[in-house]
Amino acid sequence: MSVTVFIQGRNGVTRWQPSKRWLLLPILLLATGSGIYQHNSARFQDQQASVDNDRLVREQQKKQVLELKSATESQLAMLVTHVARMQAKITRLEALGQQVAQQNKLDEDFDFSSEVGVGGLSELGTNIALGQLIDDMDKLASRIDNNNVQLSLLETVSSNHHIDDERYISGIPLDKGWLSSPYGLRNDPFNGRRTVHKGIDFTGREGAKVVATAAGVVTWAGNMFGYGELVEIDHGNGLHTRYGHNKALSVTVGDVVAKGDAIASMGSTGRSTGAHVHYEVLRGGQQIDPQKFVYRKAS
Repeated sequence: MSVTVFIQGRNGVTRWQPSKRWLLLPILLLATGSGIYQHNSARFQDQQASVDNDRLVREQQKKQVLELKSATESQLAMLVTHVARMQAKITRLEALGQQVAQQNKLDEDFDFSSEVGVGGLSELGTNIALGQLIDDMDKLASRIDNNNVQLSLLETVSSNHHIDDERYISGIPLDKGWLSSPYGLRNDPFNGRRTVHKGIDFTGREGAKVVATAAGVVTWAGNMFGYGELVEIDHGNGLHTRYGHNKALSVTVGDVVAKGDAIASMGSTGRSTGAHVHYEVLRGGQQIDPQKFVYRKAS
């Protein structure tokens, strides 16, 4: 099959029959154009996919940043609330410490109302809210440390005052009873001879409670010749008290007793003619007249 092409020129119409090679040229051009188009189209699609992927990544990053910001703000708000509660508790604790100091007449030595001195450089940048919170937390920590020291010292001083009051010897070693034999010279109930009675006898009902006349540590709890079942208490400063002729003992050596604690029950053990308590006060290991301790006012 042949193709004839008529070409209009100046000298008329010219007849031209192209070869097969010329006939293939449009097909080649069309194929080439189609290939270029497909290549450019695939490249564009790849670029578009990359842009879409970058946009998706940025959106995810933005979402994560917003979530992190929200979580941080929430945690910061909780932290601010927690610090505020701690400040309120410390304030109440300081008020209580000041009250205890005043009750013990130590408010001049212990001041819980003064500000604690703090200082130092800060490297918090422009985040004023966070910087203020951290500064408040530093001050709170300093207040806690200061209060711990003061309260510890106050507790020691207050305890010493309390111990001094508790170990102040006064009163009789019974809830109910009466003095039946004073300190000093008397006729011995067994042989009638004049002898020195180195204590005071208090008579009462057998089995009645025998109580400590001051706080201290039990240094003897058992039988002692002449005294029967005896309790001896060390009150410090060289002072001891003894409680003799008991029916039964309620304490053991090493026990710490408070003023008024029951230490035994009244009896008549040892060298005794009936149920009573033989009460002694010793200073430096020597018996002294207990009457000034018995009849003086409690501290």
